[in-house]
Amino acid sequence: MNDALIDLRAWRQFVAVAEELHFGRAAQRLHMTQPPVTQAIAQLEKTLGVVLFDRTRRRVALTPAGEALLPDVRELLARAQALPARARAAAAGQVGRVRIAFVSTVGFEQLPAWVREFRVLCPEVALELVEATGDVQLEAFARDEIDAGLMLHSPGAAPPGLACLPVEVEPLVLALPAQHRLAGAWPVPLADVLDEPLVIFPRRIVPSLHDAIFGLYHAAGRTPQVAQEAIQMQTIVNLVSGGIGAAWVPHSVMQFRRAGVVYRQVHEFKGVGRRRVTLPVCETSLVWPAQASHPALARFVAFVRERAGRVPA
Repeated sequence: MNDALIDLRAWRQFVAVAEELHFGRAAQRLHMTQPPVTQAIAQLEKTLGVVLFDRTRRRVALTPAGEALLPDVRELLARAQALPARARAAAAGQVGRVRIAFVSTVGFEQLPAWVREFRVLCPEVALELVEATGDVQLEAFARDEIDAGLMLHSPGAAPPGLACLPVEVEPLVLALPAQHRLAGAWPVPLADVLDEPLVIFPRRIVPSLHDAIFGLYHAAGRTPQVAQEAIQMQTIVNLVSGGIGAAWVPHSVMQFRRAGVVYRQVHEFKGVGRRRVTLPVCETSLVWPAQASHPALARFVAFVRERAGRVPA
């Protein structure tokens, strides 16, 4: 059998004959004379090694092979006809896929609402989501495994070398065991928590925010007493519920309701040398390779830019 590529013109001629069941009428429909159509069908059958039409002087009929092939050929021609419009849509970012990594804190509020709305606006752009900490996202960027990431960091401290769109700035709050002596206070005085055992993420996960938290203690003349490190915010909260220690978490983590844990605001105070100790805040940013030329990604970035800072529906 000859597996040579068959051009679309031959398939169009096949469909015309199959629908008209008459070579003359098919030729008129194609604005051709009959002999080239007859020759084209004969060549198609030779190429395929299959008889597509039973021919007699009185009738033309599809063979079982021709009947089986007809729906697929119609679909092929329809898809081919749609290609120019699809190419234009791809160039406009209306079709394609965007691979997005995100930190867990974004998954509590913004991300679910954004994904829902974006899929309505751009149903042919597939959003492929994967939860990943900042360090894992940077490795994924280096391997070209993701197109964009939603990262947590201190304000203005997004990783260098990436385009950055700030999405939200939020305060840190203190997660405490529900039975803790300070669980009933609101707000909690900062001086009362600086000597508490601390559950915190490793520095490699969010270096800027880790440094900001340690800087808070140092500004107050203390050294953090790290009881346990954990990577995911949910794990940190779970450890707090087990009484391992207290934890500084973004305000959005308060959406994660865990039995045995309470969230409390903390009151700032003047520390060593009468300097005011300011509580750290954290920023979430959408980041992507600065040189990326990805129409679907550009559309998603524009979408997020319009909604950054909105309260989710």
